[in-house]
Amino acid sequence: MSSSDQRKRIRKSPAARRAEIVDAAATVALTEGLESITLRRIGEELDVRPGLISHYFPSAEDLVAEAFGSAASAELDTLLPAERPDGSPTQHLARFFAHATGAAYDDISRLWINARHLSRYRAVLRDRVAEQEAAWRGRLEGLIREGVERKEFRTDDPYVTTIQILVVLDGLGAHANTDTSNRPEAVTRMAITTAERELGLTNGTLTRPSAHP
Repeated sequence: MSSSDQRKRIRKSPAARRAEIVDAAATVALTEGLESITLRRIGEELDVRPGLISHYFPSAEDLVAEAFGSAASAELDTLLPAERPDGSPTQHLARFFAHATGAAYDDISRLWINARHLSRYRAVLRDRVAEQEAAWRGRLEGLIREGVERKEFRTDDPYVTTIQILVVLDGLGAHANTDTSNRPEAVTRMAITTAERELGLTNGTLTRPSAHP
């Protein structure tokens, strides 16, 4: 490491340095798994000493939880933005399924599998998993409630419908580590079919080209 590189790193604010560490850890989490996150591994990723990482995260467990939270939050903001652009609830829900049911979603599905398994033994991570689950439920339920208010959706209980949709998505995502190339289309569409049925939408509403914003 050159002295000029060292000076550049020293100039970073604590907030910027911490964000850099979390971003690197989130990338490792998605590509290698949460077990690969150690102070030494992230130090190597950023070409800094492990001691610098421990200054911001004295416990690797805290960094693991932060990395998962960062990756899961980023995916949620991509799939269901808090501030949605123009478009109807039906269009935004169709967009959500278009991105959450394809191969591009496999990496985050694997991360959720990984996090839920490790959270049995790691209390900090367990709390972060619960926090992210609540965030996903809240964001999707908010979209469904908006659709009900605008009379695009029909459901007696938006919260229950939200849980039903997420449970099916989780069930399909649980196979992200196995070959699903021969999965029947009816299974691939199961989350969409569930949403259409529970929201009073006709079959195919959420997969029509016109449904996307």
